[in-house]
Amino acid sequence: MSETNVSYWAEAAKSIDWIEPYDHVFDPAQGPFGRWFTGGVLNTAANCLDRHVAAGAGDRLALIWDSAMEGRIERLTYRTLRDRVARLAGALASRGVTKGDRVVIYMPMIPEAAIAMLACARLGAVHSVVFGGFAAPELAARIDAAAPKLVIAASCGLEPGRVVAYQPILDAALALAAHHPAGVLMFQRDALRADLRAGRDEDFSTAEAAASPHDPVPVAATDPLYVLYTSGTTGKPKGILRDNGGHAVALAHSIPLIFGVRPGEVMWTASDVGWVVGHSYIVYAPLLAGVTSVMYEGKPVGTPDAGAFWRVCQQHQVKTLFTAPTALRAIKQQDPEGALIGRYDLSRLEALFLAGERCDPPTAIWIATLLDKPVIDNWWQTETGWPISARFRGTGLTPFKPGSGGRACPGYDVQALDPLGAVLPPGEVGQLSIRLPLPPGCAPTLWQDDAGYRRAYLDAFPGWYRTGDAGAVDADGDIWVMGRTDDIINVAGHRLSTGAMEEVLAAHPDVAECAVIGRHDDIKGEVPLGLVVLKTGVTRAEPDIAAELVALVRARIGPVAAFKTALIVQRLPKTRSGKILRATMKQIANGLDPVIPPTIEDASVLSQIAGRLTDEGTTA
Repeated sequence: MSETNVSYWAEAAKSIDWIEPYDHVFDPAQGPFGRWFTGGVLNTAANCLDRHVAAGAGDRLALIWDSAMEGRIERLTYRTLRDRVARLAGALASRGVTKGDRVVIYMPMIPEAAIAMLACARLGAVHSVVFGGFAAPELAARIDAAAPKLVIAASCGLEPGRVVAYQPILDAALALAAHHPAGVLMFQRDALRADLRAGRDEDFSTAEAAASPHDPVPVAATDPLYVLYTSGTTGKPKGILRDNGGHAVALAHSIPLIFGVRPGEVMWTASDVGWVVGHSYIVYAPLLAGVTSVMYEGKPVGTPDAGAFWRVCQQHQVKTLFTAPTALRAIKQQDPEGALIGRYDLSRLEALFLAGERCDPPTAIWIATLLDKPVIDNWWQTETGWPISARFRGTGLTPFKPGSGGRACPGYDVQALDPLGAVLPPGEVGQLSIRLPLPPGCAPTLWQDDAGYRRAYLDAFPGWYRTGDAGAVDADGDIWVMGRTDDIINVAGHRLSTGAMEEVLAAHPDVAECAVIGRHDDIKGEVPLGLVVLKTGVTRAEPDIAAELVALVRARIGPVAAFKTALIVQRLPKTRSGKILRATMKQIANGLDPVIPPTIEDASVLSQIAGRLTDEGTTA
């Protein structure tokens, strides 16, 4: 590693309060590729809360909870949040939770979810948040994988038009799991209260109120802060491990550098604490940097309309909004002219950040034009924990290139590699990979599985971390992510990006969102199939629109694409975090039994897609 890189992160580490200084900025001898800030001792929760209170910022707002589902707002200052976290940490400690123990958190978007995460961090316990409403088998698999001392849950989650009872799911999961936690702390919501099981369940609020505050517990920089499970291909969930020291340094550094937000200003990340974006940019990074974070329980549309996001921005004087492209496409479908945007005062909003999946250029241009504010796409993964690429508001924005995720963040050397691991020339599409070592904040390994980490990420290209994404790096250093490597299809020997075709389809004025998948063809091997959702209010004949879409792809990509079918559908299947389930649709289109991920938002959409494919005779 270069001395410049070491010096850079040593300077960034000055933003963190260390109980004991680290011995080495980076130690290449530890872990699969090395470890950051070895020998250092700190407490992440104290860096998020206590130090701001001690510095006189205790009355500054730390968290604004805005629940469109409950129709109420709760505001917590840094002092209030610190005190609640300390008491809950005391409650956990009195129930036997100590440094290194795991705690599974199964809660919706409520302040208590963040409080539970920070209480674990205060004790040096390792939290594992499971997305609220996950089905019992998936929750059971995560309980077995993490082996938690306790489970912290809520009685229910709220979705538009329905209440999701969590206790029956938790009961079923605990019955399925081989591991048996010592107990459950249940937060009771008024919409649906759970019947507590004697000998297992205790009331969260009662336990918090009765507890004595617990001081922060010193932990090593290399000790685990949390484990976040992603669905694995073998049936066993993959535990992404985050350490304390590198995570704190990278996330605290990212707020001024990437987002350009200062202490006391308001940032809103419209995600969920069950996902990595919520971990990083609802909870940890904003609080590490002393800014105010908005936690929103609601949807981009339907709570009550497509102006929901703009209402939140106006009401809480949001400076930066961070959301997923799929949320914008949902808003675009309902309000294509942006009429609802004009109803709100967005003068405090300075930038819109996008991540979660690639943002098609037409959507980026559409929202940039309506807002007349910078739209900043950034690319990262659960494994990295913070952006791989961005446009850096803190140092002056790099040029707006719709469809690009920006340039590599500090510590990331990103290149497109060919199948043999050679670096490709600028602009050529290959396997996007990051030269080792990864910077601070990235997962140093998998939970209790160094060998699995090497197999999944390092073995394919020695000296590199394989992201699994396909794309290119242009001559300016801007990174263009075209999709997962399995989204590249082979049409008669030509390797073509489905993402490039989606760009063309999304540029049609009647299209709200789209997906392109590969379908088996006896002659060409694979041919592309387009699935398109139209904007609300479009009344033109569907065959005419489909013909125009086919002609567009032929004109802009060429006959080599063999794009001949564009199907109009009502909805596209997505995960709860907004990712379009292209792989699942590809399985359906090819006559395979689809693997339905547990993160799916509405499984009935798959039946609609299957029916549409059957009607058109396009399944293999």
